[in-house]
Amino acid sequence: MSILQLPQAVPTALLMDWHATLVDTHDAMYHAIDDVLPRLEALGLRDRLLTTEQSKTLEDARLVKYVRDHHRLHPKITAQRKISRTDIFEVLFGSDQDAKARIHAAFDDCYKKYVDDVHALEGDTTSQLRRLRELGIPMGIISNRKRDYLEHELSRLEEGAWIELFDVIVCGDDVAHRKPAPDMILEALRRLGQEPGPTCWYLGDSTTDVIAGKEAGVTAVFYNGAQWSQSWLDKIFPGSPRHPHRPDAVVTRFGELVRLVRDMVANGKRVQRAAEAAFTPPEGRLREN
Repeated sequence: MSILQLPQAVPTALLMDWHATLVDTHDAMYHAIDDVLPRLEALGLRDRLLTTEQSKTLEDARLVKYVRDHHRLHPKITAQRKISRTDIFEVLFGSDQDAKARIHAAFDDCYKKYVDDVHALEGDTTSQLRRLRELGIPMGIISNRKRDYLEHELSRLEEGAWIELFDVIVCGDDVAHRKPAPDMILEALRRLGQEPGPTCWYLGDSTTDVIAGKEAGVTAVFYNGAQWSQSWLDKIFPGSPRHPHRPDAVVTRFGELVRLVRDMVANGKRVQRAAEAAFTPPEGRLREN
């Protein structure tokens, strides 16, 4: 598989995932997952777990089997902390929207005990966000998290300094369908007054983020903060008829995204100036001379 290293359009909107892209809430997330998985039977969801044949990969099938047998995540997955709760629930329940809605609701109920545990994912995330803000491109947050949880976490970062950096926030309880459905991205663009297209970039760390971005018709940038190998990226983004969606670009640090955006904006301005010069009427050029 070949993943493009450069998006094809200069961004006019930058939308970003929250957990594991901008912030570290791994402790809170995995504590809540530890609390909710033992409740699968009581929630009526154990029998709705995917079968081996329905799983996307062998690794997915193993995860589902372990959860079915032990009502918790494998200790290795918990220790690595590389998979988002949305991806975990996608692996467990696939396209079963009702089951996913119920497990997300149960997760939210458990998460409220841990909501204060939030930190910027990278040490320079705040300064990098401000560098993006200087470009004047509208920025937004797209998160499956409940709105009151996200707004609480946002207020705790840099004593609330992040709040003014974003023009739009769309959360899981704002729309009918959470990611990987495109609803949240489309709603953010509606609020920004923009149409879906390649000039909207969406950055996220999970396969569900890439699927949501591609389903919305925008540029999907995969944040590989987990440092997955190229062979693993090929596996989770196979580009097959059953799983066709692949990212348009991959970055391993938030600063890489910022440099990419700034470079493309600067190049776009140079191209625009060259185009304007090329189409200046001859009499205009004579007057200028």
